[in-house]
Amino acid sequence: MNRDLTTYRKSYEKSFLEEKDLPESPFTLFSEWFKEVEAAGGVEETNAMTVTTIGLDGFPKARIVLLKHFDENGFVFYTNYDSEKGKAIANNNKICISFFWPNLERQVIIKGLAQKIKEEVSTRYFLSRPRGSQLGALASCQSEVILSRESLENKLKSLEEQYKEKEIPKPEFWGGYCIDPVEFEFWQGRANRLHDRIRFSAKEKNSWSTSRLSP
Repeated sequence: MNRDLTTYRKSYEKSFLEEKDLPESPFTLFSEWFKEVEAAGGVEETNAMTVTTIGLDGFPKARIVLLKHFDENGFVFYTNYDSEKGKAIANNNKICISFFWPNLERQVIIKGLAQKIKEEVSTRYFLSRPRGSQLGALASCQSEVILSRESLENKLKSLEEQYKEKEIPKPEFWGGYCIDPVEFEFWQGRANRLHDRIRFSAKEKNSWSTSRLSP
């Protein structure tokens, strides 16, 4: 297999990011960008983000998950605590999340510390999910080797029968993490590859310094 991709070209010219337009809080800018991306359309899941952890084997690993809540306390997503990412976070809770929104030629990279959220919050969200998603969480020993697709589907069928007309309990191994950011980087595509990159670095709680990075 040999593919030459050197002819792929795109000029980024949709917007700009200047210091005079920056709010004091990176959370405010993130919220503004998120709303603008939603309004512009063309992105199927605006809340899709890449989560990167350092695995027990020492390698970084990135995967896409869905952001389910954000405010000035941080960014929340849900997963299986016994999964590969859950074990990685238990060992090293320094993680990175990133968003790429090609419709507005924007990217946001956030470094932070991940902590489990309160059990009652995880339970409330779990009970709001579709029953199929609830049962899927019970059926899947996430990241573990399985014999076959059929064995997984048989387990799901068994759970469907077990919880027929019953409330499905949230498993203890499933819940949310909140990422408390220590750094944001906002990237806005610009012409001639001279992109705007603005970094917010935490000085203390709710206090940030800003700097412009060379593209």
